[in-house]
Amino acid sequence: MTVNILAVGDIVGSSGVDFLDRKLRGFKRLKGIDFTVVNGENASVVGLTPRDADAIFDAGADVITLGNHAFSKNAIVPYLDDNMYILRPANLSPLSSGRGWGVFEASFGNVCVINLIGRCGMDFGPDNPFFEADRILKKRLEAGVILVDMHAEATSEKSALGLYLDGRVSAVWGTHTHVQTSDGGVLPKGTGFITDLGMTGPALSVLGVAPELSIGRFLGEPERKSYVQAPGPAKLEGAIFEIDPDSGRCLSVEAVRIL
Repeated sequence: MTVNILAVGDIVGSSGVDFLDRKLRGFKRLKGIDFTVVNGENASVVGLTPRDADAIFDAGADVITLGNHAFSKNAIVPYLDDNMYILRPANLSPLSSGRGWGVFEASFGNVCVINLIGRCGMDFGPDNPFFEADRILKKRLEAGVILVDMHAEATSEKSALGLYLDGRVSAVWGTHTHVQTSDGGVLPKGTGFITDLGMTGPALSVLGVAPELSIGRFLGEPERKSYVQAPGPAKLEGAIFEIDPDSGRCLSVEAVRIL
């Protein structure tokens, strides 16, 4: 028996949340998805509100992961302590609200989800994600399937972590850059990997942002609002990892794009 794990790339704005609500349930039925992890750190354009988190769960997510905008919305801070199904990066300060990993029940057994954040090009100094992954994996996780969301700017950092954890976890995927990569596959020791899932939100945009705002910044126009979601049709991007829950090994990786 194998199981299908769906990882959905960064939700951007109400466009992404609404598109997820319209498409996710039917897609899960079509593909026989057994467990779904959604990165929601931009669901409220910058950060996540409890209302948008609830909408993502209602759409069909089992677990929500976050990233560098984990605490951008004040209302989410107490919510992170109350809801074990939302994860912020585990290698942030130990004083941070919430938790960075968890073990969750699924129809096929327990699933461990770990949320990490990279250090290259980020605005603050998180702990080393490689060492944090080691610390978590030394614990008695009691989960046959272990999944890692590496929220990072540098493709090199994400690729290095995938190879570092190869054979020790079931799947590693990258988030944050909002551009889906074409390197999805199974690493030599049985870990599924893709450098970046892509994003779920406005299709004609600059990483989900209204094009004129991003273009204006590159042209050097005076500072103005830089994070306004683009109008128009949306897309959903991510990847499906086919995993043997007994061995924890990944058998295949399929990139997903729904327009």
